[in-house]
Amino acid sequence: MADTIEGGCRCVRIRYRTTMDKLPNVYACHCRDCQTWSGSAFSLQLILPENQFAVTGEPALYELTSLESGRTSRQRACPVCFTRVYNTNSARPGLVAVRAGTLDRSDELKIVAHIWTKRKMDGIVIPDDVPSWPESAPPADFIAALTRV
Repeated sequence: MADTIEGGCRCVRIRYRTTMDKLPNVYACHCRDCQTWSGSAFSLQLILPENQFAVTGEPALYELTSLESGRTSRQRACPVCFTRVYNTNSARPGLVAVRAGTLDRSDELKIVAHIWTKRKMDGIVIPDDVPSWPESAPPADFIAALTRV
């Protein structure tokens, strides 16, 4: 049975919703950009089809094009409380990466994969049964990890 999943920024100016059969699995990214943007050891994200992701409110947009890859990341954040809510990336057309902590039910999420672990901070322990990669994961392996039960 489909369930409406909602979330948004801290001040509720930006809200989003999607309909899914269950809460999606999330992954942890330990890259330097995610550490900087989150102000923490890593960021947690979930991937959703862009055409199933409805946003209300007008997020601020920050675009960053990588000099190495030429890919453009479009970050969306609340212009009032500065919560980074989601992003799209030219490398993944049609998908959005949602900051997992912005979900109303974030405490129910399960971390099923870790990427960019070569940048992982000392003291962060990744369980042996959770897939991880030193950099980006091969797409097929990453999708398999995210869709694990």
